[in-house]
Amino acid sequence: MMISRLGRAVFSAMALAAVSLAHAADYPQKPVTLVVPQPPGGAADAVARPFAQALAERLGQPVVVENRAGANGNIAAAYVAQRPADGYTIFYGSISTLAVNPHLYKSPGFDPFKDFQPITLTNQTPNVLVVGAQTPYKSVADVVKAAKAEPGQLAFGSAGNGNTMHLTGLQFEASTGTKLVHVPYKGGPAALTDVMGGQIPMMFHNLSAVLPVAQAGKVRILAVADEKRSPLAPDVPTMAEAGAPGTVQIAWSGMLVRSGTPAPIVDRLHKEMVAILATPEFRKPQEAQGSEILSSTPQEFEARLKADSQRMAEVIKAGNVHID
Repeated sequence: MMISRLGRAVFSAMALAAVSLAHAADYPQKPVTLVVPQPPGGAADAVARPFAQALAERLGQPVVVENRAGANGNIAAAYVAQRPADGYTIFYGSISTLAVNPHLYKSPGFDPFKDFQPITLTNQTPNVLVVGAQTPYKSVADVVKAAKAEPGQLAFGSAGNGNTMHLTGLQFEASTGTKLVHVPYKGGPAALTDVMGGQIPMMFHNLSAVLPVAQAGKVRILAVADEKRSPLAPDVPTMAEAGAPGTVQIAWSGMLVRSGTPAPIVDRLHKEMVAILATPEFRKPQEAQGSEILSSTPQEFEARLKADSQRMAEVIKAGNVHID
């Protein structure tokens, strides 16, 4: 009996699906790689490495952290976008890489929606307005007053052009009717060092990075770019409370795999990751450092990525921000 061309195509597709499901049932059979788009020892590592250790214990296979820094995360994202869709390469993505970069770079090397399958959000921390302890600014109102007294003179630092710290500054300008001077650095730590040293008066930075030096009295946190106050700094007002409504910038991160990864593998990873995120052993050290631990369904993660991608596109367009 002859089989039609369509019949052969259907049979081949069914056979491939069967093989894929069989492999998914045995997953994982070898070490898994967790790609982090920042250098070793940074804030991302502080989450990724204990997470990888916990995931290895639950999967029964080593989970190796691989740091691929460069181009604001584009290098790592583009690398994962070219890996097989088999669940053996996981990407620790962030709002900067996935929701901001595609609107800044003409050719980032990846499409956040076509190339990636979200698994779960893992953590978030709001940006905050932080000023040096030696400055006279005790409130957002003080900063706004100074900025309006000398438009285009008051400087703020960030981790670089187009990152979420820079975009928070643009939101702040728009909401307060001020004109500031952006000073881009090669990373947040360098900018924060200059705020502490008095080289620049202020910056917008992640709460988790700022909290330790604020507690040491080296800087002051004036407002949180969130819709609610942080339990780690309950006396610090939100931007809206402080007079800068609309300045909301929350730096989130999450785990993703290559688009097309078999659903059973995605389901297995989601189950194990959500379980890790619920454990006090993982949560408490992260929360002590200023991170809010999250978990989500893949669908919730995708919805947040879409919403923030649209929001960031509007901020970037309004601020006329360009990278290339």
